[in-house]
Amino acid sequence: MPDELIRLSARAVHGLLARREIAPADLVEAAIARMQAVDDAVNAVPTRCFDRARAQAAQPPLAGTPLGGIPFVVKDNAEIGGVRWTGGTPIFADRVSTQSDRTIALIERNGGIPLGKANLSELGGANTTNAVLGTTRNPWDIALTCGGSSGGSAVALATGQVWLAHGNDVGGSLRIPASFCGVTGLRPTPGRVPRRSILNPFDTVFVDGPMARDIGDLALFFDAMTGFDSADPLSAPSPDAPFLPMALKPDRPLRAAWSADLGCLPVADEVRTLGDAFVAALQQDGAVIDVACPDFTGALPTLLTLRGVNYVTSWEPFLARHRHQFTPEVMGDIENGLRQTPSSIGAAERYRAEMYRRVIAFLNDYDVLITPSAPILPFPVETMWPQEIAGVQQHTYIDWIAITAITSLLACPVLAVPVGFSRDGLPFGVQIIGRPRSEGRLLQIGAWIERLFALPPTIIEPRQRTAIRI
Repeated sequence: MPDELIRLSARAVHGLLARREIAPADLVEAAIARMQAVDDAVNAVPTRCFDRARAQAAQPPLAGTPLGGIPFVVKDNAEIGGVRWTGGTPIFADRVSTQSDRTIALIERNGGIPLGKANLSELGGANTTNAVLGTTRNPWDIALTCGGSSGGSAVALATGQVWLAHGNDVGGSLRIPASFCGVTGLRPTPGRVPRRSILNPFDTVFVDGPMARDIGDLALFFDAMTGFDSADPLSAPSPDAPFLPMALKPDRPLRAAWSADLGCLPVADEVRTLGDAFVAALQQDGAVIDVACPDFTGALPTLLTLRGVNYVTSWEPFLARHRHQFTPEVMGDIENGLRQTPSSIGAAERYRAEMYRRVIAFLNDYDVLITPSAPILPFPVETMWPQEIAGVQQHTYIDWIAITAITSLLACPVLAVPVGFSRDGLPFGVQIIGRPRSEGRLLQIGAWIERLFALPPTIIEPRQRTAIRI
């Protein structure tokens, strides 16, 4: 029975809970058993709170809540009350949360049961490894990276350890691991999901969002995350919620745009080939798909400038005592931010505003803009970031994730969905960018794509397909 439960969708176990055919405790024990059986091979959830989950599962109010007692994992840069909270950095290696932050507390009030903390990149990056909790491996091939920074969440889903997973996204942290692991993720419009109190409340780049095995489960979880919280000045009620009914009505876009490279970025040949096949399949089903995108020339320098400024805002107070504990990549972001001048920051903000206006004008002609979620396929887990893509040198760890990081500046919702496999059997996914607050429409389009490609969620048994590569 436990193994059967973990292979059901979140929507299916939610129905079983509603009909009282199972109890939340049954799901907690099924997830614990699966986690203990497979996680040693992938290190997705290194911090666990089983006793806390068992106690929460015994609380009667769960029965009438939106999630009804479904366990989930929390990315380890968010707080669960009474649980270790490292952020993947030695700076906070011994920190324990006094209470759940507002994002996680809202999910708990809506019937979610945190089972543990999912591994992440060390203060940023797109390879889930850090000096405190170690490295998370891709279950499709444990010699390869799962991406990051929400890699532990994606791997926990792909391996069937939980039905739902919390993540967040600055430069692609939801979308890249979703693509590398064959699951779904949603970067919402800023304000849809109340964010944790530690953040700059006026920032529009960092967002929390749901991850799941398929679009319907993603919408179920998203409904449990949205809402107004006066402590987050960007948050607002969701007038078009619930999102689940929309996700259960697949619908093709009236007109969509495809770009393999945003017109200015290097992309591996196999990713271009997979993208061409994806577009051809959509067109064969009757969709109108144009190869087009707004002008993103100059977006990468703007991204690096504003990212550096944000890192100074967050981390400059820690430099005097902890400079030696930052990774070279994060220290590079901080130092880049410290080098900026009022003039360079002003120019970056002007470019961002102009870029946003161009993209919104473009999206007045197209329902969505679709691109690959990553410019390459999963690479060796020991590699922090690729030094070259399609013959083009990557100068920073941000360069290789520019296709997602640039779009993070737009404050538009972005849905990541798996659409196929490489020659080596590795997942390939795309990101679907919509107008602000168009999550419902994105979920409909994502559900249509999911149905078209007939890629049912698969529980992966961790394996090694290739020899360990350095």
